[in-house]
Parts: sequence; C-alpha cells; structure tokens
Amino acid sequence: MSLEGPKAAGPIPEWPSDWMRAVLGVFTLRALEQGASYGYAIIAELEANGLGTVKGGTLYPLLSRYESVGFVSVEWRPGDGGPGRKYFSLTKRGQIELDRTRSDWLRFATIGSDFLNAARTAETDTP
Repeated sequence: MSLEGPKAAGPIPEWPSDWMRAVLGVFTLRALEQGASYGYAIIAELEANGLGTVKGGTLYPLLSRYESVGFVSVEWRPGDGGPGRKYFSLTKRGQIELDRTRSDWLRFATIGSDFLNAARTAETDTP
C-alpha cells in the first residue's frame, strides 16, 4: 500500500459528508485491494487520492462492520519498537463485494455525469 503524495491536483477538497458516507465503503475496500493495511494508512491512501480526510471514528466502525460480514479479515501485528497495529485484509467475499460495488458505482457515475452534462448542454442551447 502506497503512502506517496497526493495524486489529485490542488488542495484536497472537503467533499460533502453525505457523498463520502455513500462511497466510503467501496473506497475502503479499494484501498485494501493491493494488500493488508491499517487504519491510518487507509486514511492516508484515501487522502492521497484526493478523496478528502476521513476520521478514524468513521473508518473504524465501517471496518468493524466489514469484519463482521466477512469482507475483511483482521490480524494484529506487533510494532517495531512501538505499539502493534491491527491490519485489515480483503477477503474473497470482500473482493466480490468490491467488484460488485465498483461496477455499480462506475455505471451510476457515468449515468449521473451524462445527466448533468445534458442539463448544461440544454442551458447553452436555449436562445
């Protein structure tokens, strides 16, 4: 999992909280797709990709729910000279859920973008 700098141009936006609530699940599963990670690294990954700042108090309950339904597995790893960390890994069931929600989201986003752009075109076509 990469903790490299932001990939999005400009300052990290603060997205409306209802938008983030709607997509945080699929974004979190996506953040785990490359391998096991821990809460802070997941938050940093989302932020580095321009998705804004997610608070631990929002992420950890989601991860707990995902553990209870079998989307993620949890492993405690001891730290190097410091406290240990709880690592989350995507399970097969989690990968299936990610594939499903990613497909649905991309279809929804395309339809929504087409709708929004069509409205803009209609405005500019009005004499």
